[in-house]
Amino acid sequence: MLICLMLLSLSMSALAIPSDWPLATRLGGVAGTVMLERSTALVAEAILALGLDWTVKPWMVALAAAVPGIAALLTVLGLSLAEWKQFGQWISGHAARVHDVARTGINAVLGFVNRFAPAIPERLNEPVEKPVRAPRKAKKTAAPKVAAKSPKPKTGRKASAQRQRSLDLVPGEGFDLPPQELLESPPSNRGGDKVNKDSLQKNARMLETVLDDFGVRGEITKVRPGPVVTLYELEPAPGTKTSRVIGLSDDIARSMSAVSVRVAVVPGRNVIGIELPNVDREMVYLRELLGSEPFERTSGKLNLALGKDIGGVPVTVDLARMPHLLIAGTTGSGKSVGINTMILSLLYQMGPDTCKFIMIDPKMLELSVYEGIPHLLTPVVTEPAKAVMALKWAVREMEDRYRAMSQLGVRNIAGYNNRLAEAVKKGEELTRRVQTGFDDD
Repeated sequence: MLICLMLLSLSMSALAIPSDWPLATRLGGVAGTVMLERSTALVAEAILALGLDWTVKPWMVALAAAVPGIAALLTVLGLSLAEWKQFGQWISGHAARVHDVARTGINAVLGFVNRFAPAIPERLNEPVEKPVRAPRKAKKTAAPKVAAKSPKPKTGRKASAQRQRSLDLVPGEGFDLPPQELLESPPSNRGGDKVNKDSLQKNARMLETVLDDFGVRGEITKVRPGPVVTLYELEPAPGTKTSRVIGLSDDIARSMSAVSVRVAVVPGRNVIGIELPNVDREMVYLRELLGSEPFERTSGKLNLALGKDIGGVPVTVDLARMPHLLIAGTTGSGKSVGINTMILSLLYQMGPDTCKFIMIDPKMLELSVYEGIPHLLTPVVTEPAKAVMALKWAVREMEDRYRAMSQLGVRNIAGYNNRLAEAVKKGEELTRRVQTGFDDD
């Protein structure tokens, strides 16, 4: 067995080494490599000593060692003559099957070729034209749909009633809300209601080109013009990451010559919204918002008119359900306009008996115009020391109200007022029963 392994390893060392062979030695291992080199040198020295001019190659020595090695392997296996005959019959049987299958396949191929044999010589003489790739055609996409602007919001009943005002024959009874005629009314023939579809479609194609330059494939499917910004709905190609498009907002703004661009996913849809500012911005008038039907139908207690959304629909929120607000921005960005809009939204809905303000204005410029209105709990605070006192009073009042609401088992001011109204209607006296006890033990 040892002699068999030595002869086979020597013969294996003469084979070519594969490119992905991990070892530094040949296929026969260290022992086979050493034996092949030594054997080749010994045979060459012996031939040289005999005076023969023969060249000895390693494969010659390997071939001479392979024959006795294979014979030794067959001997070591220890198979009997009957087993060798059975093994030979098995090989011959499978060889016959392979021969039959190959012969059947060759006959089928020859029969298929013979059908078209007459046409083959004719076509051999024809010149062979190399296939040329057709030029890439420009992708034809439908023009993006330009959504029409939302119609002008309907005027509410209160605003319509204020147009036909009645004479105050009995002055001094109650408080009259300020008329909306004090606010500037929007012009009747505003040009912002018209939509230039050709210009918007041209901008959409230009935006597609800019995105394609940055490697973003997609199609602008719809354009939604608004009073201040226009929303372009991009349907990206499969595999496009949203984060990659959002990261290109500054590059898109530079390429589109815009001040800024906002990119965000449209909730519930397979599109990415790209908002570009309009060249001609439409003025949003507070009078139009306060007199609109959506503002009057809002069921909140402290409704605020914030403006219009991208489609031109009035946006109204309830201050009672909102968290604490912090309005920040650069100079001239509209902070004061936003605060004045919130204040006027409340003044045009509620009288001084239901709404009170504490206004703090250290700059003495922004809120001084409200000095003297009946809704002020105190004059406009302009000194920092008095501002601290006013805020401390507001905190104490808040704690007292929380304590009063907890005693009645309500969670907000609306529930507290409803509970008091029910008690007055029923003639009920609101008391709180406290049970105490004493145990001698």
